[in-house]
Amino acid sequence: MLRPLLGAGLEVIPDAVPASAIPHVLGYERERHVGGFFVEYEDPRLVQRLNDGWYELAVSAGLLDENREFLIMLPRGTWTAAEDRTLRHRMPVWHRVRLLDRWDVMGAGAASFLGIGAGRPGFAMLALDNGVWLMADTYESGVGVYAVRDPAGSPGVLRGLEWLAAEDVYRDPEFRREVAAWLEQRRQH
Repeated sequence: MLRPLLGAGLEVIPDAVPASAIPHVLGYERERHVGGFFVEYEDPRLVQRLNDGWYELAVSAGLLDENREFLIMLPRGTWTAAEDRTLRHRMPVWHRVRLLDRWDVMGAGAASFLGIGAGRPGFAMLALDNGVWLMADTYESGVGVYAVRDPAGSPGVLRGLEWLAAEDVYRDPEFRREVAAWLEQRRQH
């Protein structure tokens, strides 16, 4: 996993995910949307526009901390995003990364663990403080990237997590336990 991520300009920082990191985001409210963009596949500068837009959104929304660190959700083990979509393995988990000076998240990154090919991303990212969640995905005619502020404070997201803790939707007991533990930790604070 480390080599492809380094090729994308992301240095993995082992065993450094904050315990407060929200385990999954779904069902947020529209007013929490803080920006996004869409680039059609036909654009001759697809990867460059995706990289430029991703960086601008990551900076403006507050994804990167002062050390350019954030969390990225990757499949458990060594599955690529493409294999994970095809084989439907267990839920992905957060990994802490640092954005290096030379990076290519939407090209080399999307061609490895962060998508299904260059210019075809499929990833979620989270600020270390849960302040913003950023998602990139492929659609029929292009790529959409958007950011959501404070997902851990979203009633819709919290309802979704309660549902995931109660139902074994992903057939992944480990993930279900992680969600339940995170919700319990949140209740205690």
